[in-house]
Amino acid sequence: MSLDAAPKVDSRDRYLRAFESLEPQLTGGSLLWLSKARRAALDRFETLGFPTTRHEDWKYTRVSAIEKRAFKTPAPSSGRLTREQIRPLLLEGTRRLVFVDGRYDPALSHVEPLPPGARVGSLATVLADDVDGLEPLLSDADGAFQNGFAALNAAFWADGAYVDLATGTALETPIHLLFIASEPDVVSHPRTIVRAGPGSKVAIIEHYVGIHQGVSFTNAATHIVAEAGASVEHCKVQEEAPRVFHVAGIDVRQHADSRFASHSFALGAALSRNDIATRFDAPGCEAILNGLYVGADRQHMDHHTSIDHAQPRGVSREWYKGVLDGAAHAVFNGRVLVRPGAQKTDAYQSNRNLLLSEAAEVDTKPQLEIYADDVKCSHGATVGALDADQIFYLRSRGVDERAARSALTFGFADEIVARCGIGPLRRRLRALLAARLADSPLAGAPT
Repeated sequence: MSLDAAPKVDSRDRYLRAFESLEPQLTGGSLLWLSKARRAALDRFETLGFPTTRHEDWKYTRVSAIEKRAFKTPAPSSGRLTREQIRPLLLEGTRRLVFVDGRYDPALSHVEPLPPGARVGSLATVLADDVDGLEPLLSDADGAFQNGFAALNAAFWADGAYVDLATGTALETPIHLLFIASEPDVVSHPRTIVRAGPGSKVAIIEHYVGIHQGVSFTNAATHIVAEAGASVEHCKVQEEAPRVFHVAGIDVRQHADSRFASHSFALGAALSRNDIATRFDAPGCEAILNGLYVGADRQHMDHHTSIDHAQPRGVSREWYKGVLDGAAHAVFNGRVLVRPGAQKTDAYQSNRNLLLSEAAEVDTKPQLEIYADDVKCSHGATVGALDADQIFYLRSRGVDERAARSALTFGFADEIVARCGIGPLRRRLRALLAARLADSPLAGAPT
């Protein structure tokens, strides 16, 4: 079903009309509660519409190009790609689920064998078998969509990944969720659910790539629940094609003594927006948010993070870095909220940006909102160029200027890559950085 419309038709009307045609085909269409949830999300989108620069959280990011363009919904994709075509995208030593234009392709995926207590698969497939377990995670009873993109995803999603770990289950092998945009002019709304039971442990790589050179739109949503004592390491790699629009939200709920580590790497897309929000719903939670965005030409990269210290004794650490060249533009907004009663909170936040050209630009806004008195919180942000003294030092030892700049830039970015706990992904990211910084001396670089 195409989202094409006659000229001058409001973009909201375009999506509303598309929903009427697509609703009978959407996943779980026979489930009354899910149909109600989709309708509620669509109503919310009709109210919110697309965000504009008049909204404070979207002050520096214009999405009118997404709003005006008519995208089509892709047909089922099974069999569209071969294993040989996707081989360069795979990560060694991982289980994988592959989605092509938002839909699961079992022939390209490999998750078995799984230990007892672990369930990993397509959300659409699991929904057919485990209706009751998924209703609380998909019905979104409070309807608190932060923007129209999140509401659109909840209304239109067709498939996504599902990871469910029983109490005490540890998955030692990382799970690679590979989302491939294979054709232009389409929109996909992948939805991922992760539920880590008490004392469980899992590492997940959420990886978005494009293999076409046209315009398409990825609108993703991820919901993670880390129950008491659970440990979740989540890596988001955005490596979309150069003309793609990518908007994504990652929402996390943490219970007592849980640990959530986020590593976000933004390398591709013409325009990308990544929201990561975690809330401490019980005492003793820990959250670590690491991020790296590398942009060139006229790329626009927007990152909004939120850590909600709603309970006492929470610890959060956040390190985000940006490397911008050409006329690239980045936005960073990091919010740390310490609610009344959240005593013994310990929070730190840092955003550092390296501008490699005069036309590159960044808008950075770290925020601390503190409503408790027994806390330790600090933040900082920097924007600057390469250190002239460090360049001089390397040149004095026989390194030419271009190679010196590449080496320093690589070192700046690699501080974030090194924090990722998944070895195969670290190696892949370092290779991607080396390709962007061709003169970087990588011999002997740590893995």
